[in-house]
Parts: sequence; C-alpha cells; structure tokens
Amino acid sequence: MLVSLALMLLVGFGLSGLFKLIKLPGLIGMILAGILLGPHMFNLISPSLLNIASELRQIALLVILLRAGLSLDIQDLIKIGRPALLMSFLPALFEMGMIILIAPIILNISILDAAILGAVLAAVSPAVVVPRMIHLIQEGYGHKHRIPQIIMAGASLDDIFVIILFTSFVSLRQGQAIDFSLFLSLPISILTGIGLGFLIGWIFVSVFKRIHMRDTIKVLLILSISFLLLGLEHQITNYFPYSALLSVISIGLSILYFYPKLANRITSKFSKIWVASEVFLFILVGAVVDLSSLQSYAWLIALVLVLGLISRIIGVQMCLVKSNLTPKERLFTGVAYIPKATVQAAIGSIPFSLGFSSGNIILAAAVLAILITAPLGAFGIDVLTNKLLVKDR
Repeated sequence: MLVSLALMLLVGFGLSGLFKLIKLPGLIGMILAGILLGPHMFNLISPSLLNIASELRQIALLVILLRAGLSLDIQDLIKIGRPALLMSFLPALFEMGMIILIAPIILNISILDAAILGAVLAAVSPAVVVPRMIHLIQEGYGHKHRIPQIIMAGASLDDIFVIILFTSFVSLRQGQAIDFSLFLSLPISILTGIGLGFLIGWIFVSVFKRIHMRDTIKVLLILSISFLLLGLEHQITNYFPYSALLSVISIGLSILYFYPKLANRITSKFSKIWVASEVFLFILVGAVVDLSSLQSYAWLIALVLVLGLISRIIGVQMCLVKSNLTPKERLFTGVAYIPKATVQAAIGSIPFSLGFSSGNIILAAAVLAILITAPLGAFGIDVLTNKLLVKDR
C-alpha cells in the first residue's frame, strides 16, 4: 500500500503540474494518473487501497463541504434564497427529462433504464465546483450578486436529490414499488441535517471559546465529528430522515456565523488538507474509469450527454428568471454546473453489478461523463471567470 500511495502522490502531482503548465486544470492530470495507475491500465494501485476507495473519496468530500460551510455567510444565503433553492433540483430535472426522452431512441434502451441513466448523469460534482467557488469568494469575483454562493449552495443539495431519484428508479427496475416516503423524507432530512450541524457548530464554538487549544486540534476535532456523522448516517436514518452531508456543511456555516475570526483562521488549514485530499479524490475517480467500456457506445452516449447538458444549462437559466444577474453572470452559472465526477464514480457501476440489461451502457455513460465534463467544466470556470464575472470586492 505504501508504494501505491507514493505512486499516487508522485504521478498525481506530476501530471497535475504538467497540465497547469499548459494552462489546463490540474484535475485532468489527476484523473489521468488514476486511469494509468488503476486496475484497468497498469494496475499499480494496491487492491487493499481500492477496497477503501469509496471511504477515501468521502473523506475528501467532507473536507470540501467543510470548506464550503466556512465560506458561506448565512446573510448571503438569505439574500439569494430562491435561486439557490431552485438550483438544487431544477437543472437536474431538466437534464433527466431530456435523457428520458432521447436515450430510448438513440441508445435503444427502455424508458425506465433511461430514467436510471438520467439519474446517474444528472448530479453535479461538488468536488470540482466547490473549491473553485471558494477561490472566487476569496478573490472577490461575483460578490455583488453572490454568484459563487448561489452555485455552491445549489450544488451541495443537488446530489442528495439525484441520489434519491436514482434509488427509486433502481427499486422500480428490480420489480419493487417506488418508496414515496423517500420523497417525503427529503425536506425532513434537509431540515434535520442543517439543524443538527448548526447545533454541533454552536457547541464547538462554545467549547473553543472556553478551552484554549491549537487551531490544528480544533480542525481535527471538527473532522472527527464529521467522519462520525457520515459513518453513523445509516443508523440515524433508521429513526428519522437525516442528511450527513448537509450537517457537515452546516457545521462550517455555524462556526462562521458564531465565531467568524476562528472560521477565517481554520479555513486556511482546511485549504492545506485539501491539497492532499484533492489528489487522492481525483486519482481514485480516475481509477474506476474503464476505457474499454466505451468502445461500442462512445459517440451515441456523447450525443445523449451533450443534449442533456444543454437541457441542464437551460434549467439553470430558468432558476435565474427574475434574478438581478447579468447575462454574462447567468452564462457563467450555467457553465459552472457542467462538471460531473464523484457521484458518477460512486453509482455508475451499480446498474451493471445488478445485472440490468442496460448496465454496460449506463457504466460507459458514467465513465464518459467524468472524462468529458469534469475537465470541460473546470476549464470553463477557470477561463471564463475573468471574462464573465466582475471582481467587485
């Protein structure tokens, strides 16, 4: 495992630096490193490491979400309420609707399998989007109309909504009835997740104000509780609906609200943790990519993917109707909602493992979505920031 870790860091940082030299996002190099080192190419990553890949990806995601919470001012969220709420589900519904319409025709699959495919493809990637939005907040881009905050808040809720739809469609495909309680539990899980996270954040602030300790220890305590919340999510949901990811974001929100001085200090420490987390996250995303699965369907799936993305961007624009955003800011928001990676890596192989007739197509689509949209979206955000957003802070 030690050799695997060394190779992941060396090759990941090396290719990331190379891509940055040619003015492309470093995550492209990291995903490429994962493909090269992964089991479908040179097989240089230890199986014991791959067995815990999903947990390692979750750890990286928690770091992202804590950084997001520590960067989101509650007053900003109140000001942007309606667009951010709509962004959490409307673009995904537009994309899924288009895929359900066209995939049966283009890929010759059933409507239900098209719905599963749409759910796999519809989730935006916080791993790509959130770090870039945090950077924009720190640099002061789009501050007047809270552009990064709108994107970050919507992207954080988008995944939860899509995964519930995916779970329901898979159950229906297996001959089970759709569990409508999942949809009823969505608003409850949002409220309980936010409430619990906010309470924990307040407790942290109370303790930190009374007991002196190094900021590094504070960061480790916050991370430990976040790991605990995610690890116990399934047990907690046996008693009441609850979202661990929203709790983690809310811990950061609460600390920023009650103790902004501390939030500003520990944000820099989480940024340093993210440097290593990012490498492992995107390498492990790349490691699940099997290019051989694309041989038969690549062009047809690419067509479905592109049409779905166009619909997603239209959905984003619908969320911003009657908002005070300029046309350039609306265009930027649409581009920022393109990247896909983490959810596709996590659930893309499930239909195939369950033996669904279209499982190989769905898996290939998840792979292609990662390869196309993660670099494209990251590149679009990086390049268009100066052209479409005003640095107004």
